[in-house]
Amino acid sequence: MTTVLTRRVTTEQDGDAVAVVRAARRTPRRRSALVVTGLAGALLAAFAARVLLGDYTITVPDFVRIVTGTDIPGATYILMESKLPRAVLALLAGVAFGAAGALFQTTLRNPLASPDIIGVSLGASATAVVAIALWGWQGLSVSAVAVVGAITVALVVRLVAGPHGGHRLVLVGIGLAAAMQSVIQYVFTRVDEYDAQLVLRWLTGSVNGVAWPTIRLLAVALAVLLPATWWLCRSLRASELGDDTAAGLGVSRTRGELLLLMGVVLVAVAVAAAGPIAFVSFLAGPIARALNGGRTTVLGAALTGALVVVSADYVADYLIPDTNLPVGVVTGAVGAPFLLWLLASGRTGRRAA
Repeated sequence: MTTVLTRRVTTEQDGDAVAVVRAARRTPRRRSALVVTGLAGALLAAFAARVLLGDYTITVPDFVRIVTGTDIPGATYILMESKLPRAVLALLAGVAFGAAGALFQTTLRNPLASPDIIGVSLGASATAVVAIALWGWQGLSVSAVAVVGAITVALVVRLVAGPHGGHRLVLVGIGLAAAMQSVIQYVFTRVDEYDAQLVLRWLTGSVNGVAWPTIRLLAVALAVLLPATWWLCRSLRASELGDDTAAGLGVSRTRGELLLLMGVVLVAVAVAAAGPIAFVSFLAGPIARALNGGRTTVLGAALTGALVVVSADYVADYLIPDTNLPVGVVTGAVGAPFLLWLLASGRTGRRAA
């Protein structure tokens, strides 16, 4: 009888423990779902405001009619050639920058490990500016060479930093970023007036004046890269614990390197389409992580990046009357104080989430 009672008590205790574990797992999942849903709703509202509002207001019925093929004089041109392509490109580029920033910061366990900071974005810009100013290239060939430049800089940074990245990788990246900035400044002095505006786009980042074929190419690239990123992110929580701990949990170091490579490619294709929009990758990860209770969420970071770029483009277009600022000017104005605050507060370490 005593044995039966003991077994019953043990079973009840085990059931209580399982219930506690399940409840503990449900709480972060519920919060993550709420964060993603909230960010998606905010992004939808920002996208609608960017497309429908402004100097020329377009009603929702007119938007539907134009998109489905109806020609409304004036409104069709403004929507299809100005507002909608800018909003779509801002959304796609923001998703790529935000996801890449989260991958860099989580895998390297350092909030300063952003593609902006370690020279990946500047590598793409430098090669693009050289192609425009010195080689006379234009169009998709410039975008292609920008992708090559970003990947090349990332490989150089990784090789010089050695097998153990961390702060060393960030320092090497900052040094190489300074070198790329010097190349850009030198080449910019040799560009003619005709190419000056195009070169400026590669220095600050802009979603204005980009053709639909470029946007379609970016959309196709993300349709391939984002599912691959999602598949690799299954081991992200283990990777951010460190190489040794991740290896003990059965996650190879190769998977961490693949995550970094995926982040580089995401940044490269985004820069190739919209230029190096400053600080989006740097901002998106910490904001999404703070909303998610300190836990990394690549999807949340991607939505945050898109929200930042779409909102910043709206501000850039209408902040100063009769002046259309590049979106990179606005994100840079927001990101620079955030970087200074991060350094001043000493929050450059990385704790496991």
